[in-house]
Amino acid sequence: MRDMVKGGVAKNILSFTVPLVLGNLFQLTYNAVDSMIVGRFAGDGALAAVGTADPVMNLLILGITGLCIGAGVLMSNAFGAKDYGRLKKELAAMLALGMGLSGAILVLGLCLARPIFGLMRVPGEVLPDALRYMRVIFLGMPFTCLYNIYAAALRSIGDARTPTAFLAASCVMNGLLDILFVSGFHWGVTGAALATVLAAMASAGACVVYTCRKVELLRLDRGDLRPDRALVAQTVRYGAATALQQCSQPLGKLFIQGMVNTLGVSTMAAFNAVGKIEDFALVPERSVANAMTTFTAQNDGAGRRDRVRQGLIKGLMLELGYFVFICIVILWLHRPMLGLFSTEAATLAEGSQYFRVMAFFYWLPALTNGVQGFFRGMKHMKITLALTLTQISVRVLVTWLLLGNLGITGIAYACAAGWTAMLIVAGIYFRRAVYPQIR
Repeated sequence: MRDMVKGGVAKNILSFTVPLVLGNLFQLTYNAVDSMIVGRFAGDGALAAVGTADPVMNLLILGITGLCIGAGVLMSNAFGAKDYGRLKKELAAMLALGMGLSGAILVLGLCLARPIFGLMRVPGEVLPDALRYMRVIFLGMPFTCLYNIYAAALRSIGDARTPTAFLAASCVMNGLLDILFVSGFHWGVTGAALATVLAAMASAGACVVYTCRKVELLRLDRGDLRPDRALVAQTVRYGAATALQQCSQPLGKLFIQGMVNTLGVSTMAAFNAVGKIEDFALVPERSVANAMTTFTAQNDGAGRRDRVRQGLIKGLMLELGYFVFICIVILWLHRPMLGLFSTEAATLAEGSQYFRVMAFFYWLPALTNGVQGFFRGMKHMKITLALTLTQISVRVLVTWLLLGNLGITGIAYACAAGWTAMLIVAGIYFRRAVYPQIR
């Protein structure tokens, strides 16, 4: 456990950030390994099926993650206030809510997989594999939910290392089972999906067993398992806003992807390549923001306004420090990184032009991520949704205006416009609604 009400502010945030960075990198690797092994041993059709199902599954997982973030804020707040009874009740409320929701997703997913793919206009030759993959993955949804709930609970008391270690072990397990099922047994997409489900079961089981045996603060007795209706309602209120916020970003990207798809194969390839690189490059900024959420919630629960203010300032300083690093790395190494995805001159040229512009804008998401993390920790969930909707709306609009003339470089300017609009709204809201709470 890490009680962030004590000790150095920057040290607390940074120590909590490191395992979060590793966890997010493992998660990205988890997804990449599935695609690599399926593409290598099951063929392009199987790879297309996995790629078709991934956006749907990612939206659902982001929704569950959003609910868990909301619950994690409430648990961090209770831990900071030393109200351990409320901490356990919130965990029980999230378990009741999360497992009920994942059960509903499982049933609806099995029934509606075909209509969903129909709306997505999935080609007939890909549809059978896509259906098999998605239906098996849906069977693992309760375990994915259970892992996220217990990971959020452990992080709320300052333990980011344990859930990261279990995630790392499940990544290794997933890769080994992928090789066995897809390459060895030739089970194709069904084998890849089964490997993912078994790895999810293992990570969820490890989290539950560890928590029950080692973490007395989160060990639920029979009396704790009866959910508190008021806490369930509060969790829904906070978690729903965060879930929608988590899902709105990928939805906006789908609109932008649709516009990019009209510009030809080289532009599509360049856009996908820069997106994959940015997924990894921006992980530390998002992880610092998540650390700021836990730090802020614990200290707000303890009534330490002085540390809440310091956490905001030093968290944003860490964000901007990372911007300097990633700006230099991207300007220096973007060409060889793009070369990992393509050898086509047109694709490399477009991707290179994009990064030469975008590298100087990464200070904007550094600030927006930090501000979002702080607002979540202060339990201002609705504004985080409003800010994300502002950002993605402006980004989509400016992309539509610039893409035809500037190619994907126009998306870099559109991102900057969206982040700037988001910061303006955040600044106004902070001055009016948040600053009076912490001054």
